[in-house]
Amino acid sequence: MPVKKPQILLTNDDGIDSPGLWAAARVLSSLGYVNVIAPREQFSGAGRSLPSTSDGIIKPQQMTVNGQTWEVYSVGGAPAQTVLHAVLEVLPELPDLLVSGINFGENVGSGVTISGTVGAALEGASMGIPSLAVSLETEPEHHYSHSEEVDFSVAAYFTHYFAQLVLEKGLPEDVDVLKIDVPCNASPKTPWVMTRLSRQRYFEATRPERHSWDVPGRVGYRRMPDFEKEQPDTDVYALQVQRLVSVTPLSLDLTSRIDLQTYEQRLRQAQGPIT
Repeated sequence: MPVKKPQILLTNDDGIDSPGLWAAARVLSSLGYVNVIAPREQFSGAGRSLPSTSDGIIKPQQMTVNGQTWEVYSVGGAPAQTVLHAVLEVLPELPDLLVSGINFGENVGSGVTISGTVGAALEGASMGIPSLAVSLETEPEHHYSHSEEVDFSVAAYFTHYFAQLVLEKGLPEDVDVLKIDVPCNASPKTPWVMTRLSRQRYFEATRPERHSWDVPGRVGYRRMPDFEKEQPDTDVYALQVQRLVSVTPLSLDLTSRIDLQTYEQRLRQAQGPIT
């Protein structure tokens, strides 16, 4: 009896035409059947949002990448919405693995809740799908691009590596997403290290450049200038100081890791009875 090939859902937040998406598709195809279902347009910074303005139109199309023709689907929506449409309308059953990426730009620190790459993975995880969110460190000018100057081969290597591990071993309890961040100068021999999410803001917001509030203006961002004071077990430290591949297990449980009963007593003592 033939062994059933694993079903892999591949999505991203940079859009269906992103070279990072297709770098992942090529390496994942050796592990199973890859269903490429991605936003129709660039949708970075969407987090896990479900915008009411999205049209949800699903367009089957054929794309030829490196001589190989793929049957793919583009969706008019945010990354998390794309995952919902994929699971609810396109795929016949839940996939064995969801991979979100490979993203133009790293997703580390407290700003991961902004990331559409992480948001898509969290949406898949909320539906019971083991999920990866993979990002490659790039310069900010490439973050909203489909630049062919960015080499995704090493990030693709680690995408394949961790996808295979998750397909074979699964994820432990309270790990819903593995977040992978690859330095821009990494090689396949670069070590990876298990990290926790930094509490530091990695990208700081910059003021819109405009002379009047009546003129359209967008809040920008730039990397924080100093990471030397970062804690050595965090994703930011691994990526920026050690130049290692950061592997961060994420949980859907956002509850603070404190003694809830003790904190409840503190609040009740401070407030007194409600009248």
